[in-house]
Amino acid sequence: MAATIHDRLCGVAVPVGALRGKNSIGVGEYPDLVELGEFCAGAGLSLIQILPVNDTGYDSSPYSALTAFALHPLYISASDMDGAAAFSADIAALKKRFDASARFPYGEIIRAKMELFRKIFAANEKALVKSAANTGGSGLGAWIAANPWVKEYAVFRRLKEFHGEKSWKDWKEYRHSTPEDIERLWNDSALRGEHIFWAWLQETAEKQFCRASGRLKKMGIILEGDLPILINEDSVELWAQGGYFDPSLSAGAPPDMYSPQGQNWGFPLYDWRALTQDGYTWWKRRLRQAEKFYQAYRIDHVLGFFRIWASSRQNNSAVLGRYIPYIPVNPKDFKDMGFGPERVRWMSEPHIPSAEVWEALNGIPDAAPEAEKVFHKALRRIGDEALWLFKPSVKGEKDIIAFNFHPALRDYLLKAWSNRMFYEYETGFYSPVWYFRESRAYGSLSEEEKHKIEVLLERRRVDSEAIWENQGRRLLAMLNASSSMLPCAEDLGAVPGCVPRVLGELNILGLRVLRWNRLWDKDGQPYVPLADYPTLSVATPAVHDSSTVREWWEREADRGVFRHFIGRPDLGDTYSPETAKAILGALASAASRFRVFQIQDLLHLKADYYAGDCATERINVPGTSNDFNWTYRLPVSIAELCGDSGLTAAVRALAETEAAPA
Repeated sequence: MAATIHDRLCGVAVPVGALRGKNSIGVGEYPDLVELGEFCAGAGLSLIQILPVNDTGYDSSPYSALTAFALHPLYISASDMDGAAAFSADIAALKKRFDASARFPYGEIIRAKMELFRKIFAANEKALVKSAANTGGSGLGAWIAANPWVKEYAVFRRLKEFHGEKSWKDWKEYRHSTPEDIERLWNDSALRGEHIFWAWLQETAEKQFCRASGRLKKMGIILEGDLPILINEDSVELWAQGGYFDPSLSAGAPPDMYSPQGQNWGFPLYDWRALTQDGYTWWKRRLRQAEKFYQAYRIDHVLGFFRIWASSRQNNSAVLGRYIPYIPVNPKDFKDMGFGPERVRWMSEPHIPSAEVWEALNGIPDAAPEAEKVFHKALRRIGDEALWLFKPSVKGEKDIIAFNFHPALRDYLLKAWSNRMFYEYETGFYSPVWYFRESRAYGSLSEEEKHKIEVLLERRRVDSEAIWENQGRRLLAMLNASSSMLPCAEDLGAVPGCVPRVLGELNILGLRVLRWNRLWDKDGQPYVPLADYPTLSVATPAVHDSSTVREWWEREADRGVFRHFIGRPDLGDTYSPETAKAILGALASAASRFRVFQIQDLLHLKADYYAGDCATERINVPGTSNDFNWTYRLPVSIAELCGDSGLTAAVRALAETEAAPA
């Protein structure tokens, strides 16, 4: 009997690019999902969860898409394309060139495949351009008519390529487009072939992806996609439909134990007022597009539907971010607490003692000239005091860096920039700084004054959370009503109490990551019992931004506490298939509806698949930008995994694990 999204299921999480199919060229491709489905069917898995597969151009991060609608050409199978038979030698040469790579070289492969696609298109261009002109039947023209977004995409991609892949904000022309501009460019006969090329690639990608998704469905396997809430600033949508977005601020996440400076993603915010007035048509179209392929979808950073952490474009970090929406602190609040203008300035602007500037230069030769640069260029003195404020011209961290001060002074000033209790983001509108209790100003307050501040901020939190709850309920209800796909929310981070409440009301699955699902406010910070995991949740031992379970166990875990938690005091410090069986088996007993394992963690059930260095098995290391991230590949082909009876038996045992008794 085929699995449904209402069953208790066990699944695997894997990036499409990680797959090694029989015909793929150095990177996983859409048809490889069918081979993976065969492995899953043999191993008792009923769900495949993938990372986003939207076109990201030459950026390897799947969360930095150029579009919310177009699929990534990287995952197109050349051997499965119409008209590709004449290029079998080219395909074989690329396969030989890239197949041996332990991780796939993203830049090299995307460029090589795009060159091959252009050859195939050139050989068939006349027929394809003719087909694109015919909107009847089932050819390319009919597909374009049914997918009008592809015109914006094709024009954007041609212009981006023409401008050397620069952001549209740096183009020499068409930085501001209109629907009329796009239609005129699309119909320009001199550019026709180039635009049809991009449309043909998208029709081909959709055809291959739909075919793979359909095969999985027939196998009884659910395909879960990933819809990042935010859109890259350098994207078709910001270029062509900018009215739905607010690029004045940068979205991210507040500081936590893993990112003490917070996360500044550089993505624009949504203009929810404009989207609401338009009946959320953009989101509804996005969901309809995803529904072509998926039966379930992961809502990345679902907290952003309730409230988003936003930072100034002048800052690199997110320490001075603020929640939007949020009821700000205002001058009347300060007055009611007995704080006059001078005290408000003390709490809302960094004050820098002269002595600290000199202390930052301690032991550095020629310190005096360096200090004088700071006092002259960046700071203004308060009267005759040995105390300074930043000049009004300094708007953020980027301005401090631009001064090119001595590194010791630069680092000191960057830290000093956030040393305040409140951030005045507009005249008379203040938000509390994340680390306000660690500020110089807070330490100087009397206990009575601190109490007044704490009472006010708690009242603001409660009142703001009511707004977050209403917004989150309205937006998520809209998503639910607009699609038959099952939504699965990524609700990690600083989660306000309204989030699980709304998710529960709307039957949206939350996320429970074993290593982080602990009672953090209790002594010893015990792990949440697996029987207490909500039914409406996805349980997993690791995610694409974390270490694998193997690396966690050997380098990060509090092993003694965890051994006690799962009742296995015998587990050694070195990870082994027996350790994997114990830890993954424990997670498999969670009461959650879905239990999902990264494919690397499943492979660790067999010693043959262990990499020499466990760190090389990660998908992504947050906060880093390099050629390593997002390029993970399976160590062997999917066909070899299908033929490994020991592995499939071990995975099947996980899938058949009963829920722990409550």
